[in-house]
Amino acid sequence: SLFGRNSFPSRRPQSPLGSLGGMASQSQELIQQLLVAEKDAESTIMNAKKARLAKLKQAKDKAEEDLKAFREEQERKFQAEMGGKAAADPSAELMGATAKEAEMVEKDYQTNKERTIAYVISKVLDVPTQLSTTQTQALMMGV
Repeated sequence: SLFGRNSFPSRRPQSPLGSLGGMASQSQELIQQLLVAEKDAESTIMNAKKARLAKLKQAKDKAEEDLKAFREEQERKFQAEMGGKAAADPSAELMGATAKEAEMVEKDYQTNKERTIAYVISKVLDVPTQLSTTQTQALMMGV
């Protein structure tokens, strides 16, 4: 037979499901790649957040350390300044100031003593020895 079964090369038509199966597996592969990339991105974001929190904590700790050192320095300065004042005897300071003031008064007295004596003597000796007319009339009237 001229047109028998064996005379033509057998060619099977491909089923439409065969080509879809390849596309489905390729889609699955792409979905898997997306899922892996998504997990990697989440992991990277999580690591970045952890690193950021660690840096914030480290900065906070450093700031607290610096603040503690500053407070200690200020407290030490305050105690040094106030400790000296608290240890000093206020009455001794007042006595010292009083003695200084008394010394200044004594110095002023010594400086002005001679001039004051000369002034008082000049006024005592400067009394007029004659009576004024009013005084004379009062004496005559017997007042």
